[in-house]
Amino acid sequence: VQLQASGGGLVQAEGSLRLSCAASGTIFSINTMRWYRQAPGNQRELVALITRDGNTNYADSVKGRFTISRDNAKNTIDLQMNSLKPEDTAVYYCNADQVRLTATQYKYGIWGQGTLVTVSS
Repeated sequence: VQLQASGGGLVQAEGSLRLSCAASGTIFSINTMRWYRQAPGNQRELVALITRDGNTNYADSVKGRFTISRDNAKNTIDLQMNSLKPEDTAVYYCNADQVRLTATQYKYGIWGQGTLVTVSS
């Protein structure tokens, strides 16, 4: 199972970007999925999460600006980022904490390769 993140780029402050993350491989279902980010010199931090049922949670710093969504049929999650700020500049990573491969097989802690978001002032 692999996660492939895409959609990063350079945007001016107050602009928008939409990140996507697609899971590929033998997948029966995916539990909670998350977006993290890591800015230079900083620790990786949780940005948003979404459960399989669609419940969401956000870091205080992005509430009201970012929206996480998922498509269980396609095994994808998106992160719509609006009103971007320079402090949102970071590499963004998607994560799946538990992937059910078959009725009895699971894989845990899967990370995408990261996509760079740069917000200029």
